[in-house]
Amino acid sequence: MIAVIQRVTEARVVVAGSIVGQIGPGMLVLAAVHADDSADDIVWTANKLVSLRIFRNGEKHFDYDIRQIKGSMLLVSNFTVAGQTRKGRRPSLDAAAPPDVGGKLFGDLVRAVQAVGIPVATGQFGADMRVWLANDGPVTFIVDSRESRTPGAIATGTDR
Repeated sequence: MIAVIQRVTEARVVVAGSIVGQIGPGMLVLAAVHADDSADDIVWTANKLVSLRIFRNGEKHFDYDIRQIKGSMLLVSNFTVAGQTRKGRRPSLDAAAPPDVGGKLFGDLVRAVQAVGIPVATGQFGADMRVWLANDGPVTFIVDSRESRTPGAIATGTDR
């Protein structure tokens, strides 16, 4: 799973003119399931997202995690994040999971984050969405569960 995460003061997702998900301070996550992702990738990603220290503590810019600030997470499925742009001018989406697999594993990610007590809002899987955010910083990172597959990586997502 690959995710673009942004520290936000607020974010929302609109589908067909209606807000379907909205948060205050926390994290906006645009997540894509890869075709070869498994339950281990979901667990690793969920743990990484909730433990990543990207929030301010006074003068320290990256000291607190989302639990410590009592923040929320807006999880938005976005298969284009898995797009590859190495060749040509049109991104290849071959690495993205098919919709049935992507939808199931994305739902598993939502439940895994909720299970540790983080308030979660979502977009609408497969819908044409408009995402609005106020990026705080701006702070933006990429989290990729394939990094956990390298020798020496810690599978829990809390490797630091």
